[in-house]
Amino acid sequence: MEKKTKSFVLRVDSDTMDAIEAWAADEFRSTNGQLQWIITEALRKAKRLPRQKRTNSDETAS
Repeated sequence: MEKKTKSFVLRVDSDTMDAIEAWAADEFRSTNGQLQWIITEALRKAKRLPRQKRTNSDETAS
């Protein structure tokens, strides 16, 4: 199953963007990848990350 992505415009002040870009470089990620990671981690910690549907291969591995 392929994940769908949505695009949107995000306005961020320059100091914050500089910090995100530096963090991304430190983690060997693109800026977009770093933002996706930050958002996913925040959702996971808040227990708001949608549950992933199990595939047949996941079910047989359990």
